Amino acid sequence: MTTTAIRVQGIQKSYKDLQVLRGVDFEVEKGSIFALLGSNGAGKTTMVRILSTLLKADAGTASVQGHDVAAEPLTVRKSISLTGQFAAVDEVLTGRENLVLVAKLRHLPQPGQVADELLAKFRLTDAGGRKAGTYSGGMRRRLDIAMSLVGRPEVIYLDEPTTGLDPEARIEVWEVVKELANTGTTVLLTTQYLDEAEQLADRIAILHQGRIIANGTLADLKQLLPAAKVEYVEKQPTLEEIFLTLIGPSSGPAAERENAA
Repeated sequence: MTTTAIRVQGIQKSYKDLQVLRGVDFEVEKGSIFALLGSNGAGKTTMVRILSTLLKADAGTASVQGHDVAAEPLTVRKSISLTGQFAAVDEVLTGRENLVLVAKLRHLPQPGQVADELLAKFRLTDAGGRKAGTYSGGMRRRLDIAMSLVGRPEVIYLDEPTTGLDPEARIEVWEVVKELANTGTTVLLTTQYLDEAEQLADRIAILHQGRIIANGTLADLKQLLPAAKVEYVEKQPTLEEIFLTLIGPSSGPAAERENAA
């Protein structure tokens, strides 16, 4: 039985004269977090759209859970979920209503129970009766990911999930992503943030000018550079460390603190 959840071989894609993907190859193991790291315009979102059956490649093959994305799009869609760069929540509905709506669209039994379980899982129970438009960025993103998990997809694509979030909200999303992998979900994460890939990914592929120029674990990638020199360096705190120290330790989820505000 194969342990590969996603297999990409020789994928090419152009938009008229602009060649975005120039022969991309990589594999993602089941239950792992795979980061596709690259700057803006590197082709990350195009790759995700192809794997989501939303876009056809010009050449090459890609499969998800053993199913070809071009030949078996309906089967592929049943096993995947996609969270884009911007939260796709209905801000007029409450958090719970958003989840119930998705559960009904997926024809799941007991949609209310499904919604309540996901609200609890993502620490949004207390905010479940509030309109999503009142949520903070981190809460909205957590709700968005929760909506993606309705129906328990085997593979989830997170396309730059922390874009525009503050440091505390980013850490909240990181915790959610780690938990997804711990429960057996395969995660393909696209990001332009190096620290995000370093914190989350089991393997990292660097996409540059339409090609994968490096692919491996963090330890593998570090070996591509000359061996480090051992020197005494006075370590200064990062801005993120300063920020989190000044606001104090979290006494509970950000959602709960905001509810009390």
